Amino acid sequence: MKLGDLHSFKVYMGERPKGDDISVSNFHLTMLHQVLGSKIIGARYYRTSGLFDPEDLISPRDSDGHGTHTASTAAGGLVSSASLMGLGQGTARGGVPSARVAVYKICWSDGCDDADILAAFDDAIADGVDIISFSVGRSTFRQYFRDSIAIGCFHAMKNGLLTSTSAGNDGPGQATITNFSPWSLSVAASTIDRKFLTKVQLGNNMVYQGVSINTFDLKSNMHPMIYAGDAPNTTANYTSFTARDSLDSNLVKGKIVLCEGVDSGAPAFVAGAAGVVYRDDGDKDVAFLFPLPASNLGDKDGTSIFDYINMTSNPTATILKSNEVNDVLAPFVASFSSRGPNPVTSDILTPDITAPGVAILAAWSPIAGVSRVQGDNRRAFYNIRSGTSMSCPHATAVAAYIKSFHPSWSPSAIKSAIMTTAFPLSTITSPDAEFAYGAGHIDPLKAANPGLVYDADVIDYIKFLCGQGYNTTMLQLVTGDNSSCTEANTGAVWDLNLPSFALSTVPLESFSQNFTRTVTNVGSPISTYNVTVTGSEALKIQVEPRTLSFTSLGQKLSFVVKVEGLIGRTRVSASLVWSDGQHQVRSPIVQLQMISKISTVSWPLPFGFSGTTLTSSTGASGDARKEEFQWICCEANRGGDAKSSWYTELTRSRDFWAFVNNKIVGAQYYHSDWLFGEEDLISLRDSNGHGIHAASTAAGGLVSAASLIGLGLGTARGGVPSACIAVYKERWSDGCDDADILAAFETYIQT
Repeated sequence: MKLGDLHSFKVYMGERPKGDDISVSNFHLTMLHQVLGSKIIGARYYRTSGLFDPEDLISPRDSDGHGTHTASTAAGGLVSSASLMGLGQGTARGGVPSARVAVYKICWSDGCDDADILAAFDDAIADGVDIISFSVGRSTFRQYFRDSIAIGCFHAMKNGLLTSTSAGNDGPGQATITNFSPWSLSVAASTIDRKFLTKVQLGNNMVYQGVSINTFDLKSNMHPMIYAGDAPNTTANYTSFTARDSLDSNLVKGKIVLCEGVDSGAPAFVAGAAGVVYRDDGDKDVAFLFPLPASNLGDKDGTSIFDYINMTSNPTATILKSNEVNDVLAPFVASFSSRGPNPVTSDILTPDITAPGVAILAAWSPIAGVSRVQGDNRRAFYNIRSGTSMSCPHATAVAAYIKSFHPSWSPSAIKSAIMTTAFPLSTITSPDAEFAYGAGHIDPLKAANPGLVYDADVIDYIKFLCGQGYNTTMLQLVTGDNSSCTEANTGAVWDLNLPSFALSTVPLESFSQNFTRTVTNVGSPISTYNVTVTGSEALKIQVEPRTLSFTSLGQKLSFVVKVEGLIGRTRVSASLVWSDGQHQVRSPIVQLQMISKISTVSWPLPFGFSGTTLTSSTGASGDARKEEFQWICCEANRGGDAKSSWYTELTRSRDFWAFVNNKIVGAQYYHSDWLFGEEDLISLRDSNGHGIHAASTAAGGLVSAASLIGLGLGTARGGVPSACIAVYKERWSDGCDDADILAAFETYIQT
């Protein structure tokens, strides 16, 4: 369940917490103190299963490098002349060098277990940490009540701790974000003004420039070149070149290999290549490390090198050591950074913020390989990495900085300060706008003095969850207490006191929505704030009142924002700014189009289940009316056995009418995340052909003279031609989701 993220850690502002020793053993704690002095004040490791792989270091010690890198980014001390073998040289320091760190190691070679994640959160809370930095993510999103990270963050919030989380590394596709709970801080990754370029010089003196972080120096020595497609490891039956042993070492050894697409560099490295050049049409905003000299070129330059290899009797090349250049377009959101909209609650804007996460130089474990490729024996105390794992601790440091000035502020107040003082990025370089960067790019100095904050506490989030259709059973999975959902504590998502405004609407339908917000004065005791709204003319935005007059610190005043319009575009952005002349308290306003509008209803449960809540939405598909139901949760009662729970998100269509004949007796389609590709036919109808082919094979009637344009001519019949068919469509252009598969099974069982 990892996303290139391996460790969580906590930053302390004060003395080491009282209570039990937070090390797993005195030996390991002593070792950590000897290596890192008083910076790390404790460490634990977690493995509930007790099962370790041979490569796992059974210790709190970081054998991977990831945890060291993220921890030093947040709280590392000042180190002069830091570099990765000469690259990125300068003085390194963490965001809050005076802070100290407690480490909670939860990830191993096979990933990060939910039980370990929750145990680490519990211990961190009990140990008295001030801020939690969590550079761990999933490959797919989960509902809040099924997400151990969201649950852990909720418990931290209940105890006054803000958790900074990595948004994910699955961008730039929409709704790829996996850490997005409103009670945590979700951090995207953006570029810095330094980038690394690596030149490739051919034997004909042509020079091409790609991206990589290449610490190797071939000293301009020319090496023979070969195309990977001409050097397959046929003895192992490899037809592609991504596996470690996929290249023939007899043909590749000592040569520079031209490969299609980017990999880890392991295939060329294992085969003994002198270097590797990649021809890849992907984004070039991120440079990666490889275990051998390497450069990642675009398709055009890669094709030029391919032609050179094919048209030259003895093609040669060399790869130069990387050089640093200034990136004048920075900052912009990295292509890999996961995007919104929020896949669970589309009326909450995510990510919250963006921070530096590309080509970050930070400390590295000396027992971890620089490239993480087995056999790469380079070791370093600093490394250059990219990811939302790297941006997360930057935001953590800002949160710690704020807390050092305002130790009594709540997690939501700190989050608000970071968001309302951020600056938006250019939509030319970050075209996904708020879905990429949220409120904007962090501004640490301004964040400590925001003027106003949007505060929220536990009861506000409980109202939000109840308003989302959670019942008491599901709510308690998140809160871990005896909270319950009643009519009195059910609130609308638009009234959750967040420092951003998001509204999902149905295409080409007029909309009007009120948002209620309350701000707390943390600036000047006597101050007057006036509101300014800027943005698209497609939205009509009204704020009432337009002036907020405060007479004391801590005073709270409320206002209402009304957003109206009729939009044909997928996203429209605006912003709301409260200003007293000194502070600019900015909040983004985003309207986005969804396939359908969700509203809450009740629906009877299938036999044997209890405690469910369903959400319904209506739309149209062809001529038939559809009602789509999202099945949030069911709890199974197992007779006299101990109660066990089954949780999943299921979506189903309940239209069984108007079919072409009596062969198909029913059809439903499923898509729980409501995100469709342009090629998807949002209908029961098969636009792929696969379903019709499979169904007719099983139960098709007799059809004479059937053929494919004369081929295979004869009488076609299914295995059981008298059978009728119920169709459950759960495949789309992006594949088949687990939630949809389970929904189809459940509906089949019921019907």
